Amino acid sequence: MGTAAAWRSAVRTWAPCSRGICYLGIAAITWGVVTWVEVGAWTYHYSDQGDYTWEQARNYCQTFFTDLVAIQNKREIEYLNESLPFHSHYYWIGIRKLGGTWTWVGTGKVLTKEAENWAAGEPNNRRSNQDCVEIYIKRQQESGKWNDEPCRRKKKALCYQASCRPSSCSQHAECVETIGSYRCECHPGFHGPECEDVVQCTKLQPKGVHMNCSHPYGDFSYNSTCVLECQEGFEQRGASTLRCLATQQWSADMPTCTVITCPVLSAPDRGEMNCSHLHGDFAFSSTCAFSCQMGFALMGPESRECTATGTWTGDVPHCEAISCLMLRAPDQGVMNCSHLHGDFAFGSTCAFSCQTGFALAGPESRECTATGTWTGDVSRCEAVSCPVLSAPSQGVMNCSHLHGDFAFGSTCAFSCQTGFVLAGSESRECTATGTWTGDSPRCEAIACPLLSAPDNGVMNCSHLHGDFAFSSTCAFSCQTGFALAGPESRECTATGTWTGDSPRCEAITCPGLSAPSQGVMNCSHLHGDFTFGSTCAFSCQMGFVLMGPESRECTATGTWTADTPQCKAITCPVPSAPDQGALNCSHLHGDFAFGSTCAFSCQTGFALAGPESRECTATGTWTGDVPHCEAIKCSALATPTMAQIACTHLHGDFTFSSTCAFSCQTGFVLMGPESRECTAMGTWTGDAPHCEAISCPALLPPSRGQLSCSHTHGNFTYNSTCTFSCEEGFVRMGAEVLQCTAMGNWTRHPPFCAEDGAPFLKQVLTYSSGAALVVTGIVLSGSLIALLAKRLSNREEKKKLLNPTSDLGSPGIFTNAAYDANL
Repeated sequence: MGTAAAWRSAVRTWAPCSRGICYLGIAAITWGVVTWVEVGAWTYHYSDQGDYTWEQARNYCQTFFTDLVAIQNKREIEYLNESLPFHSHYYWIGIRKLGGTWTWVGTGKVLTKEAENWAAGEPNNRRSNQDCVEIYIKRQQESGKWNDEPCRRKKKALCYQASCRPSSCSQHAECVETIGSYRCECHPGFHGPECEDVVQCTKLQPKGVHMNCSHPYGDFSYNSTCVLECQEGFEQRGASTLRCLATQQWSADMPTCTVITCPVLSAPDRGEMNCSHLHGDFAFSSTCAFSCQMGFALMGPESRECTATGTWTGDVPHCEAISCLMLRAPDQGVMNCSHLHGDFAFGSTCAFSCQTGFALAGPESRECTATGTWTGDVSRCEAVSCPVLSAPSQGVMNCSHLHGDFAFGSTCAFSCQTGFVLAGSESRECTATGTWTGDSPRCEAIACPLLSAPDNGVMNCSHLHGDFAFSSTCAFSCQTGFALAGPESRECTATGTWTGDSPRCEAITCPGLSAPSQGVMNCSHLHGDFTFGSTCAFSCQMGFVLMGPESRECTATGTWTADTPQCKAITCPVPSAPDQGALNCSHLHGDFAFGSTCAFSCQTGFALAGPESRECTATGTWTGDVPHCEAIKCSALATPTMAQIACTHLHGDFTFSSTCAFSCQTGFVLMGPESRECTAMGTWTGDAPHCEAISCPALLPPSRGQLSCSHTHGNFTYNSTCTFSCEEGFVRMGAEVLQCTAMGNWTRHPPFCAEDGAPFLKQVLTYSSGAALVVTGIVLSGSLIALLAKRLSNREEKKKLLNPTSDLGSPGIFTNAAYDANL
């Protein structure tokens, strides 16, 4: 869609319906050629796939388009009747009876009489439920007309797609559908193609008027509202609120403001008025100041101001004559007055005179001035006077006066204060001649005994009435370091005696001191034990050092100089336990201090080398040397003969925990423990082992034979060698030499000597089988076997007789090797 000008140059065209869509578009004229332009125009749509109830039809239209069609004019009816295909059940449109009234459901507007397009006799509301409307399309009769129908019946849905969009017009307009287009109906006060421009009114510029405006759409534009109010003291004429109308005019004319006036004022009698006018004579804010002539006072406000209500502040002022205090005639006198402006007011005059016997003191007349005061002093009539009397020093005078102080008839009596005695007349009287009777009296002070200062003290006296007389005061004080015992001062009383007892000065006492623990104190006292001037010296016993002052002195304030000293034990360096040892300390005067003793010990298997204990001395050093723990030694072990030894040493060669393992060479067996350990006692566990040669069974010379042996390590022990031989006529049967092995057996079985018996054996073999000979050999004694062997002469026969497979003896005596040696 183009601009508004494009709309004006376009002509409406119609397009045929296709696939359920009927187009109402705009054909634009461009250089004399008609072309189709796609715009956001109103389009019609119908459901060509099925029929729906009225509610279903509306739901279908609202889902896919805008709503059921809302027919705006008869031209649209003609277009629809021409474009839509015929359907036997016709088409639903967007009219429904709501609350008994036919209403366009899309807009909620009631169907007007002018817009009705009912078929003849319709709506007939048959059976009272025909609340929905169909349109006849291509009906033979009354085509394009409307008919009311029950809403449950199914028909085609006739929908429309509106051309109006949320962005079609501004928010100050209503989008109205037109054939093939839309238009923006502007709200009042707005104009423009999309009603985006607001109406402007002339800008208000009042003078002397307060204005407060609100501009919902811009300064001084449509619906701008201005409230106008006159300044205080001005009366407004015209509307107080102006609003910018859609006609670009203000709802009323600008109001006018007229100043408020007050009544005219005039000056008071005997007074003056001076006015200033800001907005006109005697108008709002006018101010008038009032004053009076000399001798008169303004009664009321000094100024009045014309207010916004048209009234003056304050009341009307007036001038009154200034008044003086009322006068009266003096005692024993007469007063005569004249008044111009009121009794005793400005200008009044009063004259005074006295009775016989009295004299006027003061002016004879007085006048009331403009300041409200009388001229001159107060006039009075005074009696004849005597010289003024005074009480004697340290005395009292008591007078009675009939006509004034010390005047004729006055009487004065005299007395002395306590501590004084009167010398002279006790009373005097003023006579008619103005003189006193008698002489002037005097008072003399009473005296006390003389005083003196106390020892180590000072006395300071003040004498009011003579040395050591009544009221004399003596103050006593003591020299530094002494305190006064008794009254600080004494006074001479009216009885001639001193108050209090005689004071004395005593040395100031400090708290008693004592020697510090493990220390000594030596004191010297000048004025008494632990008093001012006492000095105490401090020292410590051996092994202790003084912490604090060596001496303290009792001061004049009763305190000792410096802090309390103490004796602190001298400390030694902190010792440590020796390796493989322990440390156990006892402390008399503090950890590792003088007198502390530390005992040293070693763990099992170790011996202490050095002192068993050390003591912290007075010099801060330990006695003795630093001990240490040495492993206890065992005697060095020697390697047994024919043995080996392997030792492990934890703390040194052959010391505590050293372990030695023993083993023997081949052919020897260990006799004793296999290992020995050095104990904490310095001894070895077990007995000393030794290696003994392994023994073989003892050999005996064979019968009819000899045995010759050599023994390296003992009779018949390992490596012993024995040689066998037989006597003449006998034959050695077995090995000639046997040796004792490391296993404890001989290398061969011992041989024997057999008689040479070859002929006899042959005879035996002639009569006996080999098997019988074997059996016979088993049961025969050894001597018989020797006899038989001696008689054998044939070597082959000997082999048969001495078959190695036969069991002819026990092991250790005969062996296969022995037999082989005799064959």
